[in-house]
Amino acid sequence: MLLSGKRLLITGVLTHGSIAWYSAKVAQEQGAEIVLTGFGRGIRLTERSARRLPDPPDVLELDINDPAHMEDLVKELGNRWGSLDGALHAIAFAPEDALGGNFLTTPSESAALAFTTSAFSYKTLAVGLLPLMQAAGGGALVTLDFDNSTQAWPAYDWMGVCKAALASVTRYLARDLGPHNVRVNAVSAGPLSTVAAKGIAGFSRFQEVWDRRAPLSWDSSDPTPVANMICVMLSDFAAKVTGEVVHVDAGFHALATSDQTAE
Repeated sequence: MLLSGKRLLITGVLTHGSIAWYSAKVAQEQGAEIVLTGFGRGIRLTERSARRLPDPPDVLELDINDPAHMEDLVKELGNRWGSLDGALHAIAFAPEDALGGNFLTTPSESAALAFTTSAFSYKTLAVGLLPLMQAAGGGALVTLDFDNSTQAWPAYDWMGVCKAALASVTRYLARDLGPHNVRVNAVSAGPLSTVAAKGIAGFSRFQEVWDRRAPLSWDSSDPTPVANMICVMLSDFAAKVTGEVVHVDAGFHALATSDQTAE
């Protein structure tokens, strides 16, 4: 199996419809031992979702913006496993006033919170987990991106800025963690009807655009293709891949227009 013997941390599982939950499911099916994280009032939802996995894993608390939480998580994983082979960073948040067409009126503190939680947190997780991956002889980190490096999207606003920053964070982490044999990559998914996505005003327009332009069909209700690629990137099959943003979007990113007719 692809992840046989791997010990993985999966963050960001809230409901059983999330990309992180599907990634956890595929990881277990491919032989990995996993631990999930959740925090605050949402941790009960994470625990409920964990029970729907093939082998219900433990859920540890992690508020990525609280240094004490990160320290406690690393200590717990160290006591439990002694090392760690990889992790999925599926953490993002932006206040309401940073989304939905509020770009020009968003206050700096809301933009800063979005950046700290959605982009800088990848560095926080990577640095915190590094000693555990060093103990394993190396490891793999994967984050969830949405391609915003060259274009602006309706309603996505400061989260779009944060996702563009996240791609850059991925490259810099790849540079600095490569000497430790730690790979750092991102998977850029097409639009999926997760709880987080539904909270963005105008999200339904994304699916309409994909239906017109993507060369392959795209099902926004099925995170499985994205989860499959995440697990590939966490596996030894991607042993020499780092600093990449891998698109799982039915080819949408490769086409400049929805008109596919040849002259």
